[in-house]
Amino acid sequence: MSEEEEYDSDMDYSDNDCGYADYYNVADDCDVEIVDPSKMDVEYFVFECLTVEEVERLLNESVESLSNSVQITPSLAKVLLHSHKWCVQDIVLKYRGDSASLLVVSKIKPSRPPAPQTSTHHACDVCMLSHEADNCCGLACGHLFCNLCWSMHFEVQIAQGISTGIACMAQNCEVLAPEDFVLNLLSRPKLREKYQQFAFCDYVQSHPELRFCPGPNCQVVVRAKEPCAKRVICTACSTVFCCKHDFCWMCLGDWKTHGSEYYECSRFKENPNIAQESVLVQAREALKKYLHYYERFEYQQAQLEAEIENLSWKVERAETTHRGELENQMDVAEKRRGTLLKDFLKA
Repeated sequence: MSEEEEYDSDMDYSDNDCGYADYYNVADDCDVEIVDPSKMDVEYFVFECLTVEEVERLLNESVESLSNSVQITPSLAKVLLHSHKWCVQDIVLKYRGDSASLLVVSKIKPSRPPAPQTSTHHACDVCMLSHEADNCCGLACGHLFCNLCWSMHFEVQIAQGISTGIACMAQNCEVLAPEDFVLNLLSRPKLREKYQQFAFCDYVQSHPELRFCPGPNCQVVVRAKEPCAKRVICTACSTVFCCKHDFCWMCLGDWKTHGSEYYECSRFKENPNIAQESVLVQAREALKKYLHYYERFEYQQAQLEAEIENLSWKVERAETTHRGELENQMDVAEKRRGTLLKDFLKA
């Protein structure tokens, strides 16, 4: 054997011979434990940030599913979904059980069927003019109005931010105008676009899994299937907010538990038998009531002053283009706090 061959044989070795496998412990130590993020962070929960197009696709899937299941138009399906929190299965069960009652409750049809219309001319109760039947139309309630009055009615409602809540023009009639009925009578493209934007906002707000990101000028919609109040971080604008939690600012409890007594926490609970007590007890009770509202009045006054001072500081250091918005925030803050202060004074 030559010296070179002997040298090469000496250099032949394996990882096992040199102990590299044992050193790195590849077989055992590479099994890294996967940590459940829900156990590490109490605020963790699964959510996704969707674009407007993705939300529209999601809503349209529900509309198509309901429309095919009960054989109704997509516009009527939207009315049903909007009024029943987008629960397709629940709507289908109710529709198959008692469709007439469901349509009445959802304000699609009136409680009493309308009288048939056979005349070739109709008098519009809004403009008080007689029109040919082709120039008049109505909802399922049977109230007929001319197309021009309908169009003007829609323009006024949309200007006020109303879309899915547009109802019949007849007095005391609550039948809602579906989307196709409204769009057929709106000729201006900008008005049609505004109506659809408002309707989209209504649909998102009524959907239990969806919520708009509150970040400034952010179009992201957060979807969370878990109905609980947890922290959300928007992937688009990094805004951090609480998802789906409305609470009482007085007791910090769940708003839903307040029932119809929305402001119970800020009211003084008087003794119903106080009139039968002694003068001293009545005076003590009156003092408690005074202190109860005085403390809340002082708190709101202090919060108002702090809020205005903070905004004033920002206005002084803000650029000219931003000052108008900050001054508007100051005005809104003063009005809101002023309303609370007046309520305590009335008490």
